[in-house]
Amino acid sequence: MEHPFFSKNGEILPVEQAAIPLSNIEYQYGFGVYETVRVTNSIPNFLKDHLERLAESARIIGLEHSFSSTIIYDSAEKLIEKNEVEACNLKILLIGGQTKDSATLYILCLNPLFPDKKLFRDGVDCITYAYERLFPHAKTLNMLGSYLGLREARRVNAYEALLLNRDGRITEGTRTNFFAMSGKTLYSAPEAVILQGVTRKAVLRVALDIGFVLEEKELRPDEVQEYGAFLTSTSSKILPIRSIDSLVLPEPSQKLRELSRAFDEFLEQNRGRSND
Repeated sequence: MEHPFFSKNGEILPVEQAAIPLSNIEYQYGFGVYETVRVTNSIPNFLKDHLERLAESARIIGLEHSFSSTIIYDSAEKLIEKNEVEACNLKILLIGGQTKDSATLYILCLNPLFPDKKLFRDGVDCITYAYERLFPHAKTLNMLGSYLGLREARRVNAYEALLLNRDGRITEGTRTNFFAMSGKTLYSAPEAVILQGVTRKAVLRVALDIGFVLEEKELRPDEVQEYGAFLTSTSSKILPIRSIDSLVLPEPSQKLRELSRAFDEFLEQNRGRSND
């Protein structure tokens, strides 16, 4: 189902009027930041966290604008109400301008694309792709490397491409965060070199509460073969990895199932709360 309205600078408009001028050089050059927010029961989940990251992304790339978190929050709620939507992915897009006042804020409702249930049971296949993101802490429109990696993954019927740094070690996915695990120890690339995902943050909160520990460590794909591994994202939550390139990983462990159940319970308990 298509959603008939979008928001531009806080004004609700029909989607037929959605347009970005071809002369917009900021859009052409990817001078913008964005967030994708999961909406359930007409409530945007973890919206406060998403808006904090949006503001931080804009700060990192020097994108000045006049949209406060309160303005964006209110605009998102009004759009959800106008579209009468219970479940969607909310795309918040902030495009820079020549001046602070010429920045543009777009918000739109997209139909959510969730992984098939069997993928949560059996895991997904991933490939590796050599690419280091510019400004890794910022969620920017400069997504060419991630796009090419994901395109290659889809070409070989893989779910995701895991990005490798210059040392051949895994940092993150093109649209996900990456974890390896052994028992109740989770391994992740240092936060200094990855996008700090909102879902990743929530998963770690749950994991630490139930006795898991985190070790920041960049692993080569062949090292991950000794561990279990999984992805986190807004749409996939916790998604086991079945293989990386030609390397087959262990089946999802009981510890991973325990973490997945605990995270699902956390989401259910916090459903309808946008500021947790």
